[in-house]
Amino acid sequence: MIIAVASGKGGTGKTTVACNLAVALERPVTLLDCDVEQPNAHLFLHPRWTGSEPFHVDVPEIDAERCNLCGACQEICQFNAIAILPEIAMTFPELCHSCGGCALVCEEDAIRWSKRLVGEVRRGWRGLVTFVEGRLRVGEAMAPPLIRKVREEHAPDGDLTIIDAPPGTSCPVVTSLWGTDFALLVTEPTPFGLNDLELAVGVVRKLDLPMGLVINRCDIGDRRVHDFARRQDIPILLEVPFDRRAAEAYARGNLLVEVLPQWKEHMDHLYGRIVEIVRSHGPAARKEPAA
Repeated sequence: MIIAVASGKGGTGKTTVACNLAVALERPVTLLDCDVEQPNAHLFLHPRWTGSEPFHVDVPEIDAERCNLCGACQEICQFNAIAILPEIAMTFPELCHSCGGCALVCEEDAIRWSKRLVGEVRRGWRGLVTFVEGRLRVGEAMAPPLIRKVREEHAPDGDLTIIDAPPGTSCPVVTSLWGTDFALLVTEPTPFGLNDLELAVGVVRKLDLPMGLVINRCDIGDRRVHDFARRQDIPILLEVPFDRRAAEAYARGNLLVEVLPQWKEHMDHLYGRIVEIVRSHGPAARKEPAA
C-alpha cells in the first residue's frame, strides 16, 4: 500500500505526520521524501545514510551541420526549449521536459542527446524504516522527473510505502500522488488552511483517490475546515490539539512518537482508519503521469 501525505500549503505538519507514522508502526516501511525542492524529513528521521547517486535528465543538442533551420522542433516544443533564429538553432536545457518530440519530427536527424545534472537521490535507513529522498539542485525548476525517480524506490507489493509529498497543488504534487492508494491531507483550522485545503481536495478528486484529513492544532482557529469536510463528505481521521511539548520536540528535531506516548496511539489509530478506507475503496490503478 502507498500512502501519500500531502497538504495544500506548507507548515501544516505534513512531514511531522509522515515521519511519525512511518516510525510508530514498528514494521518495515519505505519513506520517500518527494518534497525534492526542500527535503526535510531527514531532519526528524536522522537516518543512517547508505549511499547517493546523481540524477540526470536527457536534453537535446542540435547538430548545426545537419540542421536546416526548418523550425519543426521549435513548433512541437510546448515549453519553448528550442528557438530557431535566422542563422542558428538554440536550446534552453532548463526548460526541456525530455519528451523527445523534437527528435521525432526532425527529418534531418540533427537532434543529439546529452545529460544534464538536476539533483541527487540519497538512501538510508532508521530501524525498520527504509528512507529515500530526492534533492533538486538549487535553481532547477523541473522537479517531476526527480520525483518519479524517487517513486521508483517504493516498497515491494504488500509492504507499506509512505510518501512525503510537496506542499501545494502544482505538478510536483500530482507526480507524488499519482497511482497511490490513499491521500492523507494535513491541514489547519485557519482561513489560509481552508483555502489551500479546498485546492488540494480538488486535485485528489481529479486523481480519483480516497482521502482523509488530519487537522493539526485543531483547537486554534475556527470550525470552517470541519464544516467543509462535512459538506464534502471527507472523513476527519485525526485531530491534534496544540501542545507546547510537541512544539518543543519538533523544534529540537525529535520524533513525537518517541517523546510523547499519545502520539504513538494517534499514529496507530490513524493507520487503522486508512486501512479501512482503502479496503472499502479498492486498489488504485498503477499508472505513471505524463512528463
